[in-house]
Amino acid sequence: MKVLESFSLQGKTAFLTGGAGLYGRQLTEALCEAGATTYIASRGIEKLKETADCCGAKALRMDLDSEESMRHAVETAVAETGRLDILVNNAVTRCACGAWDQPMEVFDQSLHTNASSLFFLTRLAAETMKKQKSGSIINIGSYMGLLGPNPGNYTGTDMFDYEKASPIYFYEKGGMVNFTRFAASVLGKDGIRVNCICPGGYFNHQPEAFVRQYSANTMLGRLADDSDLKGILVFLASEASAYLTGTVIPVDGGYTAK
Repeated sequence: MKVLESFSLQGKTAFLTGGAGLYGRQLTEALCEAGATTYIASRGIEKLKETADCCGAKALRMDLDSEESMRHAVETAVAETGRLDILVNNAVTRCACGAWDQPMEVFDQSLHTNASSLFFLTRLAAETMKKQKSGSIINIGSYMGLLGPNPGNYTGTDMFDYEKASPIYFYEKGGMVNFTRFAASVLGKDGIRVNCICPGGYFNHQPEAFVRQYSANTMLGRLADDSDLKGILVFLASEASAYLTGTVIPVDGGYTAK
């Protein structure tokens, strides 16, 4: 196989949680543009359908709080295509991000959706991938899973209150990093690769002070845009990365390297 051909996802089935959110649309676009039959799944089905129609994907309703719902969605994709080659764990709830002094049940709910469902859905997808003796699982983490918050990024804004800030997102994304290594170790014998992308800050019309200060802390001098994750996703999903597993790759303009 020639090197450019190894990046093709033609004939492959991809399953992406989320798909219409902050990073979801460009991830959906990337999988579809590379040729994969792509399923995107979340609770917000109407918004999801808009993204699916624009990108050429298929939208499925799925609730990450429900084992039955996750199983039904994955089984639908497998029944229609006969296989499952790529799982992208992208969806996230931010229900406990408001403050640290919240009741335990609020944090428990976030962990159920963002951590327990990650474990379940990954194992579920792996059941099909094991039969094929191949597969690529890609977890969408965050630079916040690699570092603590930098107060200098938020000076002059009301984006982050250090007196009330919740640890949950940092905790969950940090856990995703080592879950990636765990799953890669356990599933490698079946030809299943597991890797993690840790995006940096994404430009979403934040206050000018934040954009300036955060950008100055990167090596490329800017936040991420609407296409910065597309290439790395296709690389990890495809045969171009056939000997790569257990890796955690910051895609952050050099933010975590400074």
